[in-house]
Amino acid sequence: MALNTGLTTLHEDEIAKHQAVAQSLVSKLAILERDDGAAGTPLAGTGRRFVSTVSTGGQRRSREVELARTIQAVRSADPLLSPAQHAVLYRTRRGIQVALAVSDVFARQTNLEQLQARNATAPLAGEDAAHFKALLSASAYIAAFTLAAYIGATLQGEGEPVDDAAEPDFLFDTPQDALKSMIAGLDRSLAGASDELALTARSRAFARVALEGLVARKARFTGLQNFESVHIRLDQDNFTLNGFDVTPGQKRKPLVMTFKKPEEIIGNHIAKYQALKLAKMLMAYDFDRQMNPFVELGGFLFTFIGDGMPGTGKTILIQMLAGMLHDYCGVAGYAFHYENFGVDQISSYQGKSGQNCKEFINNVMNPRAIGFGTVDDVDQVAAKRSDDRASAGQHEVTAVLMESFAGASTVVRGNCTFGMFSNYPDNVDDALRQRAGARWLVDGPQTEDDYIDIFALLVGKNHQIPLGEHELYAGQEIKRAVSQSYAAHGRPQEEGLAAVWERYEKEKGKIATLADVGAYLHMIKEAEPRFTGRAIRNITDAVKLRAMDIELPDDWFKDPAAFMHKPYDEKTAMIEELRGPITIDMVLQEINRYADSEFRYTDKSDDAAVAEIIRRERQREKAIREIETMKREGRWQG
Repeated sequence: MALNTGLTTLHEDEIAKHQAVAQSLVSKLAILERDDGAAGTPLAGTGRRFVSTVSTGGQRRSREVELARTIQAVRSADPLLSPAQHAVLYRTRRGIQVALAVSDVFARQTNLEQLQARNATAPLAGEDAAHFKALLSASAYIAAFTLAAYIGATLQGEGEPVDDAAEPDFLFDTPQDALKSMIAGLDRSLAGASDELALTARSRAFARVALEGLVARKARFTGLQNFESVHIRLDQDNFTLNGFDVTPGQKRKPLVMTFKKPEEIIGNHIAKYQALKLAKMLMAYDFDRQMNPFVELGGFLFTFIGDGMPGTGKTILIQMLAGMLHDYCGVAGYAFHYENFGVDQISSYQGKSGQNCKEFINNVMNPRAIGFGTVDDVDQVAAKRSDDRASAGQHEVTAVLMESFAGASTVVRGNCTFGMFSNYPDNVDDALRQRAGARWLVDGPQTEDDYIDIFALLVGKNHQIPLGEHELYAGQEIKRAVSQSYAAHGRPQEEGLAAVWERYEKEKGKIATLADVGAYLHMIKEAEPRFTGRAIRNITDAVKLRAMDIELPDDWFKDPAAFMHKPYDEKTAMIEELRGPITIDMVLQEINRYADSEFRYTDKSDDAAVAEIIRRERQREKAIREIETMKREGRWQG
């Protein structure tokens, strides 16, 4: 029977029942260990050891292990344990309890539990016996892995990592044997620790080495495949086990960010509106099915790019979207992961920048959490492939982002979204920019009303200055502002696209049919070669998003049972009921919005080149005037 791939929550009573066993293991246990004959006897006056020529590798000798006493010995003068000593002892004991509880989960969700029951009445034989032995060893392996993972994740260490930890003499007969061998190995690592700092550092180093040893041995065990996709969560300890991830449940710091409310953003109506919708869309994700109805029905925003002048509000949009997702996930009890990939993750080591970027993508795409990933100043982080002045690391990042956002192996589940932001999107590689499904023009406050609103908001309330003839924030009312913003795209706004539109209308008249739309798109392609098939795909996705331009009721997100915790099929049906039809106006507005952005990027590149030529010419003319003056005054030594 396959393990449940969804979230398994460990309850305190499942852990508490193993306390007596765990206490006995940390107090005193006897274990047969392999005799390490390689160490030999030190030879006086030399740095060498005498090693017997007789092999003792197969011999085992009994050893008594008293972990609590070993930990106590670090501060032998004090009969009480310090907080750091207590933390190591307590986390080890609790780790044993958790490990035994996890191996119980494994036994329940495979047929190990049934085989154990049958074996207790009469010894199993034949295939059943072999299967029982294999599952029992797998259960032992899982117990050892969980203990190492738990110690590594819950013990907070400071200082330099220790590199001299030795691997334990693993035993995999039963879960208890595996844990005994782990405790014996930990005891050996901690013996002789100089102080509390060393005690914690050695514990963490032992956990790391044990995990490495376990991962290396994984192939020896059958029956572990099902555990790969299991997700076990222990809320009390903030501990998560994601199958056999090498760094299971690394303790994430709580998200520290200045969250912004939608009403604190003036202007940027379409970007703000789509961010609000995107936050609710992400919360429709179904953890059991690992799919989002919006991906199936169309209109899900997997990637987007926000561009605008410095100071127009890109950062505040990130803070708003992250804040909304953080709050919604708090209501639903879901894990939320926000991460930004920035210039500090570009490395001078070959291949390291690409690895950092792939790790960022994997963290955000983790199907067991709601994810939001941002690449701020993407033009600095990812280089144009034609830019030979960029570092190798920047080129690596470009390749990883392109493959991850729309590569052959990209799977869009609908649990996460990626936003790229830039003041200079014309400096972003064309292929990477076209992988952004939506374009958010972040142009900040635009109208007179916007500027009155933003000043009134930022100046605060510590004044008696009258407002004057103005209805505060009336222009920010989202529905009215958005409908005006969308309507503005009924005709192109960029000069280059407007010329194409006018030529089409003169030659063929008003756009009314699919054939007309196709002819208009083809005419745009002739004027702007970068307007490719992917651009059409992005436009149709945006149109579907508009068709799904439904206001998911706020009540659905106040109580998880109202929508977020409903079964996948019910969620899909609830969303479908709200969906509207696609209209020709929507299609034209989205074509013009997208094409405007492409023309804007081209114009920006051209304008930058023209501005540079003008600047050089001005410098040349100024230099000529100054030379003439110097000649007249006799100061020119030509």
